[in-house]
Amino acid sequence: MDLDLRKLRYFVAVADQLHFSRAADELHIAQPVLSRQIRALEQDLGAPLFTRDRHGVALTDAGRQLLADAGPLLASAHAVRRRVTAAARGGQRLTVGFRAGIAVIPAARAFEARHPDVAVDVQRIEWGDQATMLLDGRIDVGYVRLPIDEAGLRVVPLYSEPRVAVLPAGHRLAGREKVTEADLAGEPLVWHADPSTQPTRRPHPNAGYLVRGVDETLEHVAAGRGISFLARSATVFYSHPDVSYVPIPDLAPDQVCLAVAASRTSPVVDDFVTAAQEMAETTAECGNYEMWQLASDAVSSTVEQSD
Repeated sequence: MDLDLRKLRYFVAVADQLHFSRAADELHIAQPVLSRQIRALEQDLGAPLFTRDRHGVALTDAGRQLLADAGPLLASAHAVRRRVTAAARGGQRLTVGFRAGIAVIPAARAFEARHPDVAVDVQRIEWGDQATMLLDGRIDVGYVRLPIDEAGLRVVPLYSEPRVAVLPAGHRLAGREKVTEADLAGEPLVWHADPSTQPTRRPHPNAGYLVRGVDETLEHVAAGRGISFLARSATVFYSHPDVSYVPIPDLAPDQVCLAVAASRTSPVVDDFVTAAQEMAETTAECGNYEMWQLASDAVSSTVEQSD
């Protein structure tokens, strides 16, 4: 029997709340109706999804597995609706998501040279949105930074780039050619929502600030509330008069990948992935303006030759 997406949405609501009355209120349906739908889903799957007793509601092993699988499945269904709606409006459009500091335009130009009939949109994404926006169809392909929840995604490595310490301009180590993590041991750390920007937590106490995005990071560091760590491309794309960037070679490099929903089969998306891989070979050390310019010049040369 085919899986009923409406029942699956009902199941997710109950699994999130672990309370049938609250889930029914959230779904704007009567609780008896919700209970019947959950029982019907359990019959469809041939497995109990919840245990119900005087202590409350809990997921069974089967329920936990279904909850893990439900997110990508529902997001994929939502993405199909988005793509069908976009197709009905006419014209081809590719939306490319990107993280801070990643140059998208070289690959977009190379792709547009091969697909002049496809409009390329770009959209900034933050760490917590990376997988969600790919799975629900808000973006077709994304430049992401690891780590990322790869469930339901196809992830293609592109390149790595070194990291830098982000210090207040008046910091004792500002202006050095390089520092080590040991040099900064004990410094309060401004926690970025993206765990890929953080080193091991042990040498650094929490400064008490959880930031979202590079701009917030720079403002907190500039105010002297702590230090942070970013990919080296931040030194090119972001500047602040009260912040100093210092290379920190002993941190693991930042990993940049391209990600696509695993359920997405599209020659247009595949061609963009190819273009991005070609550009990554030229800009293997992303974050350096001269390398970015070299990639742009290479694209211009390709377009001229194709003309």
